[in-house]
Amino acid sequence: MREGTRTVGEETIERPSGLPSPEELERLTPRALLKRLGLSARKGLSQSFLTDRYVVRDIVEAAELAPTDEVLEVGPGLGVLTRELVRRARRVVAVELDRRLAQLLPFLVPGASNLEVIQGDFLEFDPAAHFSVQYKVVANLPYAITSSALRHILTARLKPSIAIVMVQREVAERIVAKPGDTSLLSIMVQLYCRVSIVRHVPAEAFYPAPKVDSTVLKLEVYQEPPVRVDDPEELLRIAAAGFSRRRKQIHNSLAESLWFPPDGVAQVLEMAGIDPSRRAQTLSLEEWARLYRAYQEARTRWQAPKDR
Repeated sequence: MREGTRTVGEETIERPSGLPSPEELERLTPRALLKRLGLSARKGLSQSFLTDRYVVRDIVEAAELAPTDEVLEVGPGLGVLTRELVRRARRVVAVELDRRLAQLLPFLVPGASNLEVIQGDFLEFDPAAHFSVQYKVVANLPYAITSSALRHILTARLKPSIAIVMVQREVAERIVAKPGDTSLLSIMVQLYCRVSIVRHVPAEAFYPAPKVDSTVLKLEVYQEPPVRVDDPEELLRIAAAGFSRRRKQIHNSLAESLWFPPDGVAQVLEMAGIDPSRRAQTLSLEEWARLYRAYQEARTRWQAPKDR
């Protein structure tokens, strides 16, 4: 590679003119850096750049990085977090949707021979194509794709051991919810990992400041689900049916969304030990697992079609 060039994917990028020195990069705020680079945050991508270095510290510490670790960073932006990750990990793969920022990132993390930048949509990124060992995820997830991105992470062919994700605070509260206030999102995340809150992050910790606060979550991915199920995705399909009519009783929600013979819903709920008058948000993960097992057993007897 020629001096002053970097590689992003398969593309060789020339060093931009007017780039700050490494010392300046450590001092410049995101606002000042964007101005220096002649850029602005793109509203269409909901871009907000982290400015609080204490939050960066807490994220990195939560990831429990060792010198042998490999890290997948989603949405590196201006590299504030990336610069800390490359100091601590053996290898960092950063996926950035914004082509301008992806091309700049190698120059915003100077001297990082252990950084690989991928420009593209994270939802189309396959970790198994870039990692041969288990890895860790650090991600500032765009609010618009939070649910899709979490599902993409947790159902990947090669799953991470830990994911530290920044999400909208309201979404974080949904994810950690207990029975009585659960959602399909909380059931999905809790099926695949142990969830804990690292810290809350005020909107003022970003530039430009979003309209809502954020929360950093730690997801410790299970080797096996914490409940007895053969097919986690099928359990989630049943849960999706239950939550499809959130205000209705579980008996009615299931009957409207899945195939059952006459009195079949009542049979399955009785087998699972679940009161048919309850609502989906009151069921625990273990109760969804019981419902899944009962439905699978009953379907074998009914020889039912897979779907309506």
